[in-house]
Amino acid sequence: MSLRHTALDTLHRALGATMTDFAGWDMPLRYGSEREEHIAVRTRAGLFDLSHMGEIAVVGPQAGELLDHALVGFVSALGLNRARYTMICAEDGGILDDLIVYRTDQDAFLVVANASNAQLVLDQLTARAEGFDAVVRDDRDAYALIAIQGPEATAILASLTDADLPGLKYYTCLPATVAGRPALLARTGYTGEDGFELFTAPGDAEHLWSALSAAGAPAGLVPCGLSCRDTLRLEAGMPLYGHELSTALTPFDAGLGRVVRFDKTTNGGAFVGRAALEKAAAESAVPAGGSGKGRVLVGLVSSGRRVPRAEMDVVSAEDGTVIGSVTSGAPSPTLGKPIAMAYVDTAHAEPGSTVAVDVRGTREPVEVVALPFYRRAR
Repeated sequence: MSLRHTALDTLHRALGATMTDFAGWDMPLRYGSEREEHIAVRTRAGLFDLSHMGEIAVVGPQAGELLDHALVGFVSALGLNRARYTMICAEDGGILDDLIVYRTDQDAFLVVANASNAQLVLDQLTARAEGFDAVVRDDRDAYALIAIQGPEATAILASLTDADLPGLKYYTCLPATVAGRPALLARTGYTGEDGFELFTAPGDAEHLWSALSAAGAPAGLVPCGLSCRDTLRLEAGMPLYGHELSTALTPFDAGLGRVVRFDKTTNGGAFVGRAALEKAAAESAVPAGGSGKGRVLVGLVSSGRRVPRAEMDVVSAEDGTVIGSVTSGAPSPTLGKPIAMAYVDTAHAEPGSTVAVDVRGTREPVEVVALPFYRRAR
């Protein structure tokens, strides 16, 4: 099966990007040094093509009620031009995907799914729409998505739009004109830095990318690929589906039980997976800070050079007993040390504890730390 290409594909190749298959899309992995791209986002600004993400429109008089039924969040309570991080779960409480939902009109929402799960989310929302006066529409081909992230992002974008950027708070959005082209401007991101995501027509993507690149050049903005996006989100303690999140885990297992709203007033409070999630919530309260499976998501920091990687065993530093599993790991450009996220037994989850990771047969000592590893100065 041939790979899909974003509207910016020709531009990426002209910039010399190293391309990779990501969820069926041919995407830029890096343009040069992934470490330099990472540092640019932390200290200046970076530009990302995120057009592989899956946009799904939900519209109609009962669009909010449908999403309250289909997702774990209280979506109908979302204000106009507000956004919310939420999840879609199976009946058994397992996480099918994590999502951001934007309310773009009184009866209109934009659901953004991960690329690897976009079709699944579309199919689930379509099936769960039965009986509601609402329409679920596949809008993946209607959008290109560009993100500008970093401390200089606001100043760069302000030079191209009259939109009230200071008034655009975190997790809000508004229709705007950027460099003469219409876009839905959202103050969201996946890097741990301030920044914006621009939903625009595919035909306008190259124009906006070029305008942002030119406006940001004096400030040191650089194009960034998926590789540094992954290390940025890891430092910020942000979960990645297929690593920290899966159908085998509930939001409570992942330490994200706060996104589950049992106080919904629509549909009599019922939503898909509620019974299983109520049980998971009760079990998560048994071991302090733990989860229904007796493990909790933590951060690990190594003072050595070996890097803990996904699926490596976390073991007791004393006797090598397996006590958990690494979900994501990489060298941290910001900390200058290898870091990882892992699920570990609650008995070993206290920050400051010393455990080890089995790195190809060698026990690499690591310290358990609270997430996130990095938090930007406000």
